Amino acid sequence: MQAAFTHLEQILKQYAPLSEQTLKRYFSACQYTRIAKGTTLYAIGETPSSFAFIHKGLMRAYLIDEEGNEFNKNFFAEGRFPGSMSALLKNETSFLAIEALEDCDIITIDFKQFRRELFADSELMAFHINYLEQHWLLEKEPKEIGYLQHEAKQRYMMFLDKYEAILSRLPQYHIASYLGITPTQLSRIKKDLNNLSVG
Repeated sequence: MQAAFTHLEQILKQYAPLSEQTLKRYFSACQYTRIAKGTTLYAIGETPSSFAFIHKGLMRAYLIDEEGNEFNKNFFAEGRFPGSMSALLKNETSFLAIEALEDCDIITIDFKQFRRELFADSELMAFHINYLEQHWLLEKEPKEIGYLQHEAKQRYMMFLDKYEAILSRLPQYHIASYLGITPTQLSRIKKDLNNLSVG
């Protein structure tokens, strides 16, 4: 358990310097837990009360359309913070689900308590701003714009660049779902790219 909190502290300090007092504020909202592969941490249609930090493991965020088809929106590995942030901010039911793709060691963070500490501590506020700028603006906007502009093969190459570190841990059908294509289409794209590299 202590290793998980040490890991969280290391990640937090990548975005802003945090004093011991500020870390204590943050950790007061935290609880360590383990969840098994296949567990839905946050379900569609439920109102979440927390988000999470992954110490060990891999998760996906996905939504389901009216026909019951699943579409992966994001993947989260060690050091990231999965959660349905729009549902938390609005205190509404979530349209996203967060599922463990591996056995996971995580820290859950009570959102309301985190928000109270956030507005009471300028160091936490600086951390939060830097984190949002990095992951919600600098990462998210180019992805959304790029996925509208590029064809499937280009999207796959962008995916390889972003998720290279966890590629071997992701089943192909989850990758295809993220790209908005079928597993068969993904196989064709991979075959075409392999032929190009061989040629």
